[in-house]
Amino acid sequence: MSQPPNPQYQQAAMPGCWWHPNRPTGLSCSRCERPACPDCLREAAVGFQCTDCVQAGRQQDRVQQKQYRDAGYGATTITGARPPRAAVVTPVLLALNVVIFFITVAQSGSIASNNFSELFQLGELWNPATLAANEWWRIFTSGFLQFGLLHIAGNAFSLWFIGRPLETILGRVPFVALYFISMLGGSVANLVFTDLGAVPVVGASGAIFGLMGAYAVIVVKLKLNPTWLLVMLGLNVFITFQVPGISILGHAGGFVAGLLVTFALLYAPEKNRLKWQIGGLAIVVVALIGLVAWKDSRTISASCELTTNRGQPTYVCYPE
Repeated sequence: MSQPPNPQYQQAAMPGCWWHPNRPTGLSCSRCERPACPDCLREAAVGFQCTDCVQAGRQQDRVQQKQYRDAGYGATTITGARPPRAAVVTPVLLALNVVIFFITVAQSGSIASNNFSELFQLGELWNPATLAANEWWRIFTSGFLQFGLLHIAGNAFSLWFIGRPLETILGRVPFVALYFISMLGGSVANLVFTDLGAVPVVGASGAIFGLMGAYAVIVVKLKLNPTWLLVMLGLNVFITFQVPGISILGHAGGFVAGLLVTFALLYAPEKNRLKWQIGGLAIVVVALIGLVAWKDSRTISASCELTTNRGQPTYVCYPE
């Protein structure tokens, strides 16, 4: 013979919650194994833990982290900078690029021909306007302009994918220096190694290639597996040479600048490290400015005015 189950008997046979004895429960903490009702359990990495064990675990983590920092580990990034808790600069740069892109789209009334935007034409890197008319702001403003939806999508994805981990590895201030000096390197390469008849250039890819150059130095310095870097470089080099209209010089200039900046950051002597790093970055910047000054000295100053040639916006410059 068998008896039907008695729910009241089964419930009474269960132990009471450690914190609420009047609540029978079949659950327990995965850490201390004390019986606990659902209100007293919290989800943990493995199973559920009671509130006391969760609080004790947090306290232990804080103590271990402090001991880790006091021992000198994890206190700084590989550049000696303060480690950021999360990437902040990369999302800001990404948002800035996206916002500027949609401003040019709104001004031009076209997502595919946003180069007709006034902001776009004022900021693109075009040799006559930059060198002959001394509109030097174009060296950096061009790095925040993207031509068409595919351009902004590709650069936004690359910046997000590459920039966030690199910002965490280097630190925010070194990352900012790397990004903008790489952007400068890409613009300088276009200005110095092309003539005045070259087409205008825009895009964040010079700075992004600088980030890839930084990864190359980090892989060598830390003796990491280079497979991921080689695949990423191979893919981007293929796109650079196969897709028409891409500035090869801009990519190469940004990559070289990124190499030099990261070398100066990572290989600076330990003694007076910050001064050596600042000095190394200053040398790179001065060298790039020197190249622009040399090119400018060989360029006749001129006044430029915007016109249209076969439906495309362009500048016409007249020697002064």
